[in-house]
Amino acid sequence: MNMNIRAINLPNQRHLLLRMRFQLVGGLMFAVLVPALIRTSVGFGVIYSSNMQITIAAAIMAHITGYMLYRRIANFPGVAAAGYILPTFALAYGLVFLTIFFFRIDYSRFQAAASFLQSTFWYFALSVVTRRLEPYRLAVIPGGNVHRLGNIPGVAWHWIRSSDEVVKHASGVVADLRADLSDEWERYIADRALSGTPVYHIKQVSESLTGRVEIEHLSENTLGSLNPNQAYLKIKQVIDWIAALAILVLLSPVLLLVGALVRLDSSGAALFKQERMGYRGNVYKVYKFRTMRAGSRVADDKEQAITKDGDARITRLGRFLRKSRIDELPQVINILRGEMSWIGPRPEALVLSRWYEAELPFYRYRHIVRPGITGWAQVNQGHVAAVGEVLEKLHYDFYYIKNFSPWLDLLIVFRTIRTVLTGFGAR
Repeated sequence: MNMNIRAINLPNQRHLLLRMRFQLVGGLMFAVLVPALIRTSVGFGVIYSSNMQITIAAAIMAHITGYMLYRRIANFPGVAAAGYILPTFALAYGLVFLTIFFFRIDYSRFQAAASFLQSTFWYFALSVVTRRLEPYRLAVIPGGNVHRLGNIPGVAWHWIRSSDEVVKHASGVVADLRADLSDEWERYIADRALSGTPVYHIKQVSESLTGRVEIEHLSENTLGSLNPNQAYLKIKQVIDWIAALAILVLLSPVLLLVGALVRLDSSGAALFKQERMGYRGNVYKVYKFRTMRAGSRVADDKEQAITKDGDARITRLGRFLRKSRIDELPQVINILRGEMSWIGPRPEALVLSRWYEAELPFYRYRHIVRPGITGWAQVNQGHVAAVGEVLEKLHYDFYYIKNFSPWLDLLIVFRTIRTVLTGFGAR
């Protein structure tokens, strides 16, 4: 087939409003410079005061931090980026100005508040405009297993019919690089890469759009790519321990009250204990507030460990505790003992874990990180028990392990707050 320059001319220049430099510089001018200029209306000398200069420097730091957090979180799949503008900038500005307040440094409250409000307004406005400006569009090269991409929403897929077809305004090219492609298509892919247009393997695109790692087999290379960041694993454990200790001290009256209410609601112990499979395959005993009637058992141990929709064993108070996730709070004890994390794959009952290991290949690999009270699978899928659903959850767990980072953990925190407020996935 005839390959010419016109056939590979996929423009990859992004619109000005989509460029990081424009967004950040424009945001700093609108959120920091404009409020400062407004303050000078009462007297230009105010700009030289120490508290004003400290506030401007702090606002610049908070704005850049908030923007970087927002950008990193927006890169994860299934993220409606506009929904995370307010929490990321609130976190960034809160941390910076709480630090200033803690050290009793004088600052301008007007400048700080105006900078925060105008930062969120700037990125909300950009989000609305850019959403209409440039929909995400990918060109797909035929061959291999690319047909399954059509089931993934949120992307305008363009199916290339021939290697001399002109494709415009695509963000990149997708191909099944493991397929037996013709020489023409291989030249096309090489020319795309040389022209600067991103070329993606189907598996890479599928993971980034669905938040799941599809596991067909674990080759040596795959195992290496799924190893979590060891440095962050240790830092995370320290953060987990400090947060668990603080929660235990601050909420101890609440924990005692909930324990007393559990005892009053139905007979039995306040805490539920169960053996679960944990970090590196070690068995440990998890602690939760009891939400089922004591002594209510079924004949099969596997059925006993599974909580079904509308389970008759759950008490009146237990339904509220499960929906609000308050029943999970005693697991701070497990975090302090190094058995769990705040965020990670859900720990399963020992009998269920052994069942899943027998049915699902590579299930044990999820134990390479500490299990968590909340996690990527929990906020995307909710509570599941059937083997087919657990296989899908395993894909989410492997995505979390592969992308193990503070940015993904922060996104999970935000989604967990939404989950607690909505009761998503509770049983």
